Amino acid sequence: MDWTRDLPTWSHPSLSRRVACAPHRWHVQEAGEGPLILLLPGSGSSVHTWRDLMLSLAEDFHVVALDLPGQGFTQSPGGARSGLNEMAADIVGLVTDQGWSPTAIISHSAGTAIALRMAQLMPIPKVFGLNPALDNFKGVAGWLFPMLARLLALNPLTASLFTKSATPARSKSLITGTGSVLDDDGYGFYLRLMQDRAHVNGALNMMARWSLDDLLRDLPSIKTQAMFITGSKDKAVPPDVAVRASRLMAEANVECIDGLGHLAHEERPEVILEQIRAFL
Repeated sequence: MDWTRDLPTWSHPSLSRRVACAPHRWHVQEAGEGPLILLLPGSGSSVHTWRDLMLSLAEDFHVVALDLPGQGFTQSPGGARSGLNEMAADIVGLVTDQGWSPTAIISHSAGTAIALRMAQLMPIPKVFGLNPALDNFKGVAGWLFPMLARLLALNPLTASLFTKSATPARSKSLITGTGSVLDDDGYGFYLRLMQDRAHVNGALNMMARWSLDDLLRDLPSIKTQAMFITGSKDKAVPPDVAVRASRLMAEANVECIDGLGHLAHEERPEVILEQIRAFL
């Protein structure tokens, strides 16, 4: 995404700043004072996903949201640092560089895997995961999908072809395919991301290098208190994924909210805000 062209009409642009912390040039949004909460989006998303939660949380907390490496407005030199372990280590590096001490991480989808890996690298008292993606693809898909993503990411034409085919109808179809129904602004943000070649390439690089093997093996040793919220209509990550992961952890609970999909926090932010406040 282009900082000059796109940021002024993004969500909460007045809260945005750039932070150079090797190897990335991060896009960070900050608001509020008090105990620090870090917000991590899922793959293919950006800070906009927290647009209806951020200011409410900032009434009581110092809230920091960021774009993942190579996605949104965060610039990366390439895809080599796009795997789970690398991204977790680099975000910990950013947190340390800025002198932040998160009391909790609020995360969505693949962002929850990053949050839990971060909890192994630094003290993170609490992790709140929305529709957490905490399982690998099964069977042939387990090796085929990452391999295909890697091949696509290596092809310089892939992102360009995808962005050229991104239309309002296709964007809406992809979102509704996750089980969520958004307002026009929500669809518009995702359409703009889908039309941005650098963002698409960043998401492909993440897919190509994504593996949860180490994290899933380590779940029983993670002592962080976790709360997983699932949507009963989530078609991207089945709710039972969170249930299975929670059973492996020392202190994790799961609650399913009826009628919401993968982007539950964008569909009904007031419901998710209530859950977050209760957990914190």
